[in-house]
Amino acid sequence: MDHLFGKIFYHIYPLGMCGVNRRNDFACPAGSGLRSLSTHIPRLLQLGVNGVYMGPLFESTSHGYDTVDYFHVDRRLGNNADLAELVRAFHDNGIMVVLDGVFNHTGRDFFAFKDLQQYKRSSRYAEWYARLDFSHNSPYGDDFSYESWAGHYSLVKLNGNARAVREHLFAAVRFWIEEFGIDGLRLDAANVLSVDFIQELSWRCKEYKKGFWLMGETVAGDYRTLAHEGCLDSVTNYELYKGLWSSFNDKNCYEITWTLNRQWGPDGLYRNLALYNFADNHDVNRVASMLKNPAHLFPLYGILFTIPGIPSLYYGSEFGIQGERTQISDYGLRPSWDAVIPAAGDTGDTLFHALGDFARIRRESDALLYGTYRELFVAHEQFSFLRETQRDCAIVVVNAANTKADVFIPQRILRRSCCRWRDMLSGETFFGTEQGLNVPVYPSWLRILQ
Repeated sequence: MDHLFGKIFYHIYPLGMCGVNRRNDFACPAGSGLRSLSTHIPRLLQLGVNGVYMGPLFESTSHGYDTVDYFHVDRRLGNNADLAELVRAFHDNGIMVVLDGVFNHTGRDFFAFKDLQQYKRSSRYAEWYARLDFSHNSPYGDDFSYESWAGHYSLVKLNGNARAVREHLFAAVRFWIEEFGIDGLRLDAANVLSVDFIQELSWRCKEYKKGFWLMGETVAGDYRTLAHEGCLDSVTNYELYKGLWSSFNDKNCYEITWTLNRQWGPDGLYRNLALYNFADNHDVNRVASMLKNPAHLFPLYGILFTIPGIPSLYYGSEFGIQGERTQISDYGLRPSWDAVIPAAGDTGDTLFHALGDFARIRRESDALLYGTYRELFVAHEQFSFLRETQRDCAIVVVNAANTKADVFIPQRILRRSCCRWRDMLSGETFFGTEQGLNVPVYPSWLRILQ
């Protein structure tokens, strides 16, 4: 499992980043979006990225999660050959490739659902969908009702217990592995997939490809339910996500430290789990839109790269771009790349280089990759923690205030004989005393001491 902590992911929502049409006409020639993504590889390497999570990618009606065909790339993005070539390009540069696996539901244009609309009770695919009821019409006027995902009836819930459904989905995954060479999957809506389904998917995937990685989207609950042997290798850490930005906005570092202690402290629930940590993604507002003070982007990402787990960057956020969802649309979170660059500005350029530094420091520190977590100090606008292995240790000191702050860590709390510490960001050296270690930290910044 330790190798998972060495990953830094870059999250791409291709239908947005590539600027395709919002609706699929199922007649247009293959687009060039996937071919264009390989041009971003040098920039990803500058960011220290060694894993890419892309998706959804397969033929769909609109936003990608309303799947129409699991075996063909969405024509708006390109074709199967384009995806195979893109994966090869990532692999040639040491970048792991993870795709979206949308297995809880399909779109209404999916062949099995179209057959159901035509033949109704007589359809040979009637068992493919959950809770069919031929005594009621659907909101779309079908002669039957069905279970949807979260009340969105354009997303029709599959019956994951049906053997034919499982075989179709597992055949698709095997095809993706053999045809494209992918290394893992992010399971959409994993929290509403049955444990039995995920367990079978897991052993199948690992049979198809040794070391195959499965990460599940889980918004709430106990992450241990799915992230254990025989199920998932990682889970999305939504609990951490909220505390990252609200702690800065509310001048309340106690919130984020409570979460960090609960997850990874000496009695933490998830000390042995490689949780997938993020500041934003394609479903939530850009973190730059959530923070009241743009300067807080720097210590926020510094935290993301120095805590336990697997850090992930959402495309464009490395430049500090903004984006918010509305009651009717998520498109504000999913801009084309052409719209990202003009929105970046000077702050974005500085943030980009800071992220590269954070990634380098993380990569070079065993303590930051694999170490335990222990809180050292917390106040309303400052906190500090220790990451430690048997051979290495690192102290992270965060200052969320708009003025310089001195953070003092008593020797009895530090419990380290080392009296000399070097800031891996600035190169400055600090010396402890018998009483403890005093660390001055600039406004909206952090120290990473080793």
